[in-house]
Amino acid sequence: MSDRTRAHVFVSGRVQGVFYRATTREQAGNHGVGGWVKNLDDGRVEAVFEGPEDAVAAMVEWCHEGSDRARVEAVNVEYGEPEGLDGFAIRR
Repeated sequence: MSDRTRAHVFVSGRVQGVFYRATTREQAGNHGVGGWVKNLDDGRVEAVFEGPEDAVAAMVEWCHEGSDRARVEAVNVEYGEPEGLDGFAIRR
């Protein structure tokens, strides 16, 4: 399973209240990526993506655009070893 990776992402800008989390879940499903996404108290969105390297890379790239109404200012990402997440959830 060496072709699998994990990306821990923090997205800042206008990313809350613009369907960013719901669209992230939809995109993750389209790419076959597991993980989760949630809003943070400071206005950012945090997400974890696990899956094949190319699919996770596509999700990280997507985060730079986000949902139609989002205005992404920055995306910070750290890569690590997958923890075996399956499915994709919106956390509260």
